[in-house]
Amino acid sequence: MAAGPVLVVDFGAQYAQLIARRVREANVYSELVPHSMPVDEMLAKDPQAIILSGGPASVFEPGAPRVDKKLFDAGVPVLGICYGFQAMAYALGADVDKAALGEYGKTETTIDKAEGLLDGSPAEQSTWMSHGVAVKTAPEGFEVLAHTEGAPVAAMQDESRKLYGVQWHPEVKHTPMGQKLIENFLHKCAGLGDNWNASNIIEDQVKKIREKVGDAQVICGLSGGVDSAVAAALVHKAIGEQLTCVFVDHGLLRKGEAEQVKHDFVEATGIKLIAVDASEDFLTALKGVSEPEKKRKIIGEKFIRTFEKAQRQVIEEAGASGKEVKFLVQGTLYPDVVESGGGDGAANIKSHHNVGGLPEKMNLKLVEPLRLLFKDEVRRVGRELGISEKLIGRHPFPGPGLAVRILGDITPEKVHILQEADHIFIQGLIDNDLYNKVWQAGVVLLPVQSVGVMGDERTYERAVALRAVLSTDGMTADWAHLPYEFLAKVSNDIINKVRGVNRVVYDISSKPPSTIEWE
Repeated sequence: MAAGPVLVVDFGAQYAQLIARRVREANVYSELVPHSMPVDEMLAKDPQAIILSGGPASVFEPGAPRVDKKLFDAGVPVLGICYGFQAMAYALGADVDKAALGEYGKTETTIDKAEGLLDGSPAEQSTWMSHGVAVKTAPEGFEVLAHTEGAPVAAMQDESRKLYGVQWHPEVKHTPMGQKLIENFLHKCAGLGDNWNASNIIEDQVKKIREKVGDAQVICGLSGGVDSAVAAALVHKAIGEQLTCVFVDHGLLRKGEAEQVKHDFVEATGIKLIAVDASEDFLTALKGVSEPEKKRKIIGEKFIRTFEKAQRQVIEEAGASGKEVKFLVQGTLYPDVVESGGGDGAANIKSHHNVGGLPEKMNLKLVEPLRLLFKDEVRRVGRELGISEKLIGRHPFPGPGLAVRILGDITPEKVHILQEADHIFIQGLIDNDLYNKVWQAGVVLLPVQSVGVMGDERTYERAVALRAVLSTDGMTADWAHLPYEFLAKVSNDIINKVRGVNRVVYDISSKPPSTIEWE
C-alpha cells in the first residue's frame, strides 16, 4: 500500500488549505500541491489518495486547468470537489457545460444512493454550492449518487476504480455532513487508517531531529509565543541538554511579557535559557522607520546580530565538551510559509522574519519541526508534550511585536502608550471570560490625532483600534462580536487611564480581504 501523504491538488480554490485541514482532522496526513505539478511528480510522492480542489475556472474554456487522464488510471483513490469534480468528469468524457441554474450558497440536495462516498447520508441534505457549470451526465462506469435542481450529477462514484466526485464543498462547515463525506472517502473508500495525531507527530519529529542533529549543540530562538515554545519542547524531547534557548527582549513586547516568558517557560520546560535585553538596539535601529516591510526586515536583521552574540556564548560554554553549535530551531508554521510566498504561485502577502534566509547568514542549519503544521495542531502537540495551558492557550503574537501594531514611526513614547492600552484590553478579555473565546486580540496605535474633550478642555490626542478575531489557523478570520458593554468599558478605561489617547475604535473587518494585523 502507498506510504505517502494524501495530496490536495490546489486549482486556485479559496478552500484548498481548508481541505488539507479537514483531512488532518480525520487523522490522515495531507499535503498541498499546485495543479501545475505534473502527474508523474504527484505519483512519485506515493500518495495514499488524491483530492482535487475547487477553483474559479470553467473546464470547457480555453486555458482552464486540466487534469491529465493518466491520474485516474494510476490506481490511486481520487476525490474531486467542485471544479476538481468537473475536471475529473470532463477528462473522462462526461458532458460538462453551463448550468441551467447556477447554485451559490446553501443548496438542498437529493441523495439518490446513500452508499460508498455517501454512506450514512440522509435522503435530503443541505450542502454548500458555488458553481455556474454543471456535470450533466456521468462518465462511463460511474453511478450517480445525488442531484440538485441545477446539477443533474451532484455526486458520483466508480468504486471499481476508486474514483469519486461531488459538486458541493464538503470542507466548509456550511455543509453539515461534509466532514462525514471526507472521512468516508479516506477511511471507507480509500481504506486509510489513522496515521496523523499529536503522538505520531511527536514520534516522527523526534526521530528526524535526532538523525539530523546528531551530537551537535542547538540554539532556539524563543519569542514566548506558542510556536517557539512547542518547537523548543519538541527539540528538547529529542536531544535534551544539547539545546539552549535564547530569548530576545526587543523592547516591543506586551507589558510585563519579558519577565513572564522567562519565568513561565523555564518553569514549564526546564530548558536552559539565555535572556538578552536588546531593546535599546532595536528601538535605535527602528527610529524614523514607518514602512511595515522595512520594519520587519530591520527586526529580522537585528535578530541575526543578536543571535550571533548569543551563539558565541553558547559556543564558549560548549567548547569545553568539544561540541559545535550547528543548528537553529525556529517555530515556523505552514501559514507563515504560505503568506511569505513559500508555495508554488503563492503571493507574498507579508514577510515573516522566521521564514527563509536567516540560517545562511548565521552559518547555521535550520530545524523547523512545526513547518508543516497549523496552529491548532501545534497546540495539540504542546499539550501532548505536557506544556501548561497557560502557555499553550496564549494568543498568537507577531514576531516583530508591537512594531507592526504602531502605524508610522516608532518611539519609546508610542510603545509605552500601546503597551498600556493593550494591557487593558487583554486583561479585560481575561477578566470577562472572553480571552479563550477569541483566537487573537490586540490593539493598534493609529497614525492620527483627533479633537476630544477631557475635563472641559480641548484635547488633540491619539486614536487606538481594538482588534479581536475568530479563526482556526490564521489563514482566514472573522471579527469577534464582543459584547457592546465590554467594548464600552474597555474604551472608557483606555481613554481614562492611558495618557495620550482620546479615541478608541473597533475593527470589524474580516480576513480576507483584510489581514489580521494592520501594518
